[in-house]
Amino acid sequence: MKPEDVLQQFSMERLVRTEISTLIGMVCKKDIDETLPSPSLMQDYISKTDSLLQELHHSMMSPLKELFDHSRIGDDSFDPFSSGAVLRETIFYGGESAYHFQYRDLSKDKYRKDNDWLIENKGYSLEQAMSVVAAIQVLQNDKINDVLVGLIEKHPNQWSLFEAYTFSLEEVAGKSGLDIEVVKKVVESFVSPVGQEDFTSLDDFNPMNAYPIIKLQDDKYLLFQNYSLAEALYETPFFWFNSDPAYRSIAMRHRGEFTEEFSSTRLKHVFGERRVFQNVDILDGRGRRVGEIDVLVVFANRAIVLQAKSKKLTIAARKGNDLSLKDDFKKAVQDAYDQAFSCSNYLTNNSYKIVDEKGNEIAVSRGFKEIYPFCVVSDHYPALSFQAKQFLEQKPTDVIKPAFVMDVFFLDVATEMLKSPLHFLSYVNRRTMYGDKILSTHELTILSYHLKKNLWLDGEYTMMQLEDDICADLDLAMLVRRDGVPGNEAPDGILTKYEGTHFDRLVKDVELRDHPATVDFGFMLLTLSGDTIEVINDGISKLIELGEKDGKHHDLTLGISEDSSGLTIHCNDDSDAEAAKRLDRHCELRKYEQKANQWFGVCIGSKSQRLRFGINKDFKWEQSDAMDEATNDLPKPQSLKGKNKANFKTVTRKSKKIGRNEKCPCGSGKKYKKCCLK
Repeated sequence: MKPEDVLQQFSMERLVRTEISTLIGMVCKKDIDETLPSPSLMQDYISKTDSLLQELHHSMMSPLKELFDHSRIGDDSFDPFSSGAVLRETIFYGGESAYHFQYRDLSKDKYRKDNDWLIENKGYSLEQAMSVVAAIQVLQNDKINDVLVGLIEKHPNQWSLFEAYTFSLEEVAGKSGLDIEVVKKVVESFVSPVGQEDFTSLDDFNPMNAYPIIKLQDDKYLLFQNYSLAEALYETPFFWFNSDPAYRSIAMRHRGEFTEEFSSTRLKHVFGERRVFQNVDILDGRGRRVGEIDVLVVFANRAIVLQAKSKKLTIAARKGNDLSLKDDFKKAVQDAYDQAFSCSNYLTNNSYKIVDEKGNEIAVSRGFKEIYPFCVVSDHYPALSFQAKQFLEQKPTDVIKPAFVMDVFFLDVATEMLKSPLHFLSYVNRRTMYGDKILSTHELTILSYHLKKNLWLDGEYTMMQLEDDICADLDLAMLVRRDGVPGNEAPDGILTKYEGTHFDRLVKDVELRDHPATVDFGFMLLTLSGDTIEVINDGISKLIELGEKDGKHHDLTLGISEDSSGLTIHCNDDSDAEAAKRLDRHCELRKYEQKANQWFGVCIGSKSQRLRFGINKDFKWEQSDAMDEATNDLPKPQSLKGKNKANFKTVTRKSKKIGRNEKCPCGSGKKYKKCCLK
């Protein structure tokens, strides 16, 4: 498959799943009539349905005079997009939170601890339920192809795909390999009641969402949306548990544990076991617990403080009730953020001790440069990012960054595609930094853009809007990885373009060292433009080539415009002490000469061609007469404008050569030969 094959799902002409579910729910208020309508009657049904859906949409749209109230211009407290009436539309038409295979696969983790209850009360295991759901999907895919081929032999008046969406217990049993009685119990668990009049309002509980299978005559069943069945497998069992008074509290505990454990597992997939801690307690000087962190990630001088919640959006909130919306959000997100922020503050204070779930102290450096609060919810929460923009009250600092609000499904995708600590944290940094400047209906759209273009918003722009069709490449990549669809496992972009280059090896070497100085350098690398990366790749190749020829030290200095800093690359096989001293002094001079507040230096082995070590000069620039003299004849850094290759032509000094026995111009008081010359 290619991305173009996925693009059709983003057509504005397609109905969203909530619209389809609403239509099916309305149909099921009466008994199902399986008679095939005539083509003219069918067209009449289609036209009337389209008209009703258009009317429905317009009825949910708030009047423009409410959105743009001229009398309240300049009133900072006025936010028309935070009203329930506006959010009602966003919630109904918001994009899906998860891929169908995520609902299927994550169900196993979500209900793993509830398997005994299912066996005892439902007569089947979780594994058997998943097998039945998977079998129905395969069965329907096969049937759709067969029915389409069979239409060739039928008169157009008899064309119908209805049979493709029906199935029998025998067919499912054959596909799943399960006993037909087990199959029946699973299928019947998701059969929707037909002929009930309770679904009277758009915002009422629609039984088709929780029970999407319709029972027909002659022991046949009907399923219009396989996605709905996968979602029901993930969502509906909790309602069964909740109706059992003796098991309700146990199920609630399991639900909370799932969110924490799943988040921890996915982050370990990126950062490794030793950098991820679950159920962390923060103790004061007297040993009293003052904070709890569900999942803590520490990578060099960066940290993630993750708080998990399992609160769902209530029916009252879906109806647009302002108080219910804000109450649900508070319980689902605001409380999580407040906890994360409080714990982040404690992390920056050495007087507080952090211990793991076994009571062992976690020995990590507390000099954090960046801490990211994560708020993760376990279920589909419609318009989550949009609601976070409107409702979340934050207090970011220089160290504690704005919150990243997400569900478990997005965390799953992000950790799948951004499998390295640097790539993951680099994205988190920019996503939180641009929080209110990027408009998108879904987090996956923003991630997809980043994977292709490297998320970056120039300072001259205040807003960027992304359309959902950008997500086609990512959708395909996830289908390839998780559902076995043929195609590319990653969108063409930042994960593929520089694979195997010096730049790629630098990033990987930085991650292996897990040191603040080199990590800062790694973050800088991931912000660079394509032209700058090409210069770095070419420059390192030349340094290595020169080193192999003469066995001597060679270096390259680049001014990095992206963040007003610079980079000096040394290539040699000198001792660590000698190489480090030379690099440190060179970076100091370069930083001063460029009046930069930050300068990076790395040393690469000419034989190994790998990163040996790095330094980071990160302090405010101040004028110095001695440094002015010391940097007087330094050649300018490489200019990157319009170039993708480094210039290694000999640079002629403009000033008088300093004698070996003269005082060093840096002001150290030492002879030049024993100071900067060395």
